[in-house]
Amino acid sequence: MTFNYFRTVRFQDTDAAGVVYFANILAICHEAYEASLAAADIDLKLFFRHPDFALPIIHASADFFRPMFCGDRLLIQLTPQLLTQEKFAIAYEISIAETLAAKATTKHVCIHPGDRAKIALPDWLLQWIKDIA
Repeated sequence: MTFNYFRTVRFQDTDAAGVVYFANILAICHEAYEASLAAADIDLKLFFRHPDFALPIIHASADFFRPMFCGDRLLIQLTPQLLTQEKFAIAYEISIAETLAAKATTKHVCIHPGDRAKIALPDWLLQWIKDIA
């Protein structure tokens, strides 16, 4: 199962050529990630400022298969995958009218915000991964 997020490309997402600027696809994917957390009733304010853990992105990549223009209606399909007890990845497929436009991946690690040491993912986040994957 995947989480589906719909988003219209905005003018601010595009570059001088009128297509989605390469770095902005990752921002759009992050919007989908946040929406999936909110849909699971995870408090976003607490999630991103939690005193016991942080989840920095340690890797990001994107591949583009067709241009995306202002006004295009995107479907972002998000699928998380547990990698280790401290790490997970999220695969994104971005489509326009059932045509694959891009794929992206982010990898995240769970750390303690104080000493930045790796720690196990919280149980409720493991459940989020399990529910969507």
